[in-house]
Amino acid sequence: MLSINSRSRSRISNLSRRYGSWAIVTGASSGIGREMALRLAEAGLNLVLVARSQNVLLQMAIDLGDRYAIATKVLAVDLTLKTGTKIILEETQNLDIGLLVAAAGFGTSGAFLDCPIETEIEMLNVNCRSLLELTWHFGQRFAKRGNGGIVLMSSIVGFQGTPFAAHYAATKAYVQTLAEALYVELAPMGIDVIASAPGPTNSGFADRAGMKLGMALNPVDVAQATLDALGKKPTILPGFISKLLTYSLAFLPRWARVQIMGGVMRDMTRHQNG
Repeated sequence: MLSINSRSRSRISNLSRRYGSWAIVTGASSGIGREMALRLAEAGLNLVLVARSQNVLLQMAIDLGDRYAIATKVLAVDLTLKTGTKIILEETQNLDIGLLVAAAGFGTSGAFLDCPIETEIEMLNVNCRSLLELTWHFGQRFAKRGNGGIVLMSSIVGFQGTPFAAHYAATKAYVQTLAEALYVELAPMGIDVIASAPGPTNSGFADRAGMKLGMALNPVDVAQATLDALGKKPTILPGFISKLLTYSLAFLPRWARVQIMGGVMRDMTRHQNG
């Protein structure tokens, strides 16, 4: 069921005034991306919904259109392929997109040398290459229109090397540093940029990555906190867990943070060897 409470509604109601009539959300079929889409629909933005699951997106489009009277466009594309971003750009060229939420992504875990290289390259393509292409192209469009917003999904594992999620953490470090720089660089053009760096989240991500979660965030809270912070700061650590895990390591030397995060990930992936 699509449901957003009145307090959330009041906090996000200005999004359409800030960014115009259309937003694009990648990874919109589940998890954080889905929650972002729900909140943007509540704010009155028309949506381009992007993911691989066409049937899920079509049902979302019907539900959101009926509930919020918004227009939707469904793009079932595979962002592991270069044709994915090409299709998105071609299909949105006549829409006045003012907000990009790049929530598509996945992770792997376990010993680096045990991970199939084909899967690692697919992750690189989704988490970094497609995100880069979309950020650059929509950044160009936002600069021409004089305003816009870009939401990039980072992670707390991106603040240091993370053994047993080595390459996934590296992709999120890429996203984090890109967003931090663009927050400054694009601000004079009227473009808001934010990196959202959540901790473990119940979004289906852990199942695909082969991890077992203990404490975990709700995708609803991640999406809400991120949209609330857009235009106010370069990075948001949504939820108590994200802040606790990040700030508790903040004063340690980097090598120590790497060791500690490696121990955490080893525990979360131990079942892979059992």
